[in-house]
Amino acid sequence: MMRFDVITLFPGLFDALLDFGISGRALDRGLFRFKAWNPRDFATDKYRTVDDRPYGGGPGMVMLAEPLDAALDAIEAELQQESPETASLVPHVIYFTPRGRPLDHAKVIDLAKRPALTLIAGRYEGVDERFLRRRVHEEISLGDFVLSGGEIPAMAVMDAVIRQLPGSLNNAESVQQESFVDGLLDAPCYTRPELYRGEPVPEVLLSGNHKAIERWRLQQRLKLTAERRRDLLEKRGLGHDEKDLLDGD
Repeated sequence: MMRFDVITLFPGLFDALLDFGISGRALDRGLFRFKAWNPRDFATDKYRTVDDRPYGGGPGMVMLAEPLDAALDAIEAELQQESPETASLVPHVIYFTPRGRPLDHAKVIDLAKRPALTLIAGRYEGVDERFLRRRVHEEISLGDFVLSGGEIPAMAVMDAVIRQLPGSLNNAESVQQESFVDGLLDAPCYTRPELYRGEPVPEVLLSGNHKAIERWRLQQRLKLTAERRRDLLEKRGLGHDEKDLLDGD
């Protein structure tokens, strides 16, 4: 069973992920465990202070290293005491920041193979660098933009990873046919009615010819990727047959 520990000032935000949809069902099925840790619970003063002004001046506040260190120590101690199975777990610690490695499908697959992830959802201007250097294994970014905190990136990572856990999807083939699995975007999807506002479903999808449908979907995936994410196509490369499909009508 996979374990997620999240250090966050706002544990309640994660209810949106844990109470609904695929992730909620996976939690009910016992495919993963989740626990939130509030750094205020590890503050050492009566005000439960978790931030202070940055050295050198500048706007905003910086999260203190000490409460975060204490929260991580508590996570590791709980793993040691919980059971013989968890005692040997070494959680992979991730901090979310715009300067981190961009999240992609390959990274999701890598994270899904780990038995325990500890996700640090920072706030304010950032976290004391000394803590990051000592305790964090990896920094990850959702993209070239800034969010108010790390909770949304943490939930994004959890959602993407949970989808990869065996038994999380009702149809196991779904995870193998999604965008990015083989370096291409997904093909267009259609459902009833056959004619909607004057636009019909592509005839090949109604033909029952599975080989033709598979070929059409690959062609659509190639064309969409070429139009919208040429960088993916250049990185992936094309086979001879795929080049013909891409150039065909």
